Amino acid sequence: MVTIANIHIHTSELPERVKELHAGSSILLSGVIYTARDAAHKRLFALLDDGKPLPFPLKGSTVYFAGPTPNPPGKVIGSCGPTTSGRMDPYTPRLMDLGLCCTIGKGERNEQVKQAIVRNSGLYLCAIGGAGALAAQCITSCEVIAFEDLGCESIKKLEIKEFPLIVAIDAEGRDIFRRDTI
Repeated sequence: MVTIANIHIHTSELPERVKELHAGSSILLSGVIYTARDAAHKRLFALLDDGKPLPFPLKGSTVYFAGPTPNPPGKVIGSCGPTTSGRMDPYTPRLMDLGLCCTIGKGERNEQVKQAIVRNSGLYLCAIGGAGALAAQCITSCEVIAFEDLGCESIKKLEIKEFPLIVAIDAEGRDIFRRDTI
């Protein structure tokens, strides 16, 4: 397994740098990401099916599978840990085919997602599960941009700084959950 410690990368650079990021690499990600879980993905698909615009641009974007808790006084956000990514597997290939560059979550992805990652030169990054309070320390701003009625599952635009992540599936299809691919 190839492991490179602490690669600093900005989300705006991801589309151009995916080929140099390998499964098992540790990165510190900064920039803009969007949160979306199951209910938000269903609504995104309804918008796509109806030919309506999405609340954020897919091309080159990163989606974090998280449902942040409300912010305590004086904080930008509450706990913001990753959600199990497999629940978003039915949605991810289409979104990647439409330009989504990267997803962040926890756990394994199915074969269709892995194929979409390779086909679109994308990435799947894993955040540390159970460390939502730690993840929140890397978030410098949070703005609800769509589906406010969904509460913690609304789509939020987050600005992050040096968010620690592991490359779980790289653009070549190497997968840290499948030892035979790394």
